[in-house]
Amino acid sequence: MAPIPTPPAEPQDNPNTYVGLGAPEAERLARERGWSTVRSLPPGAIITMEYREGRLNFEVKDGTVARAWKG
Repeated sequence: MAPIPTPPAEPQDNPNTYVGLGAPEAERLARERGWSTVRSLPPGAIITMEYREGRLNFEVKDGTVARAWKG
């Protein structure tokens, strides 16, 4: 039987620290802190709800991060 793959490590990072930052700065900082995937979305975007280790989501309004969450 094949081994079960190990999901990527998730940084020990608080998503709330990104709220209020400009989107480009927040994305750069998140990648520097080790997030493998950073997703910026407009308010009210329809998205899938599956949880993905190592992914950080930003809701961006007027170029600024209004909300941030893992998965």
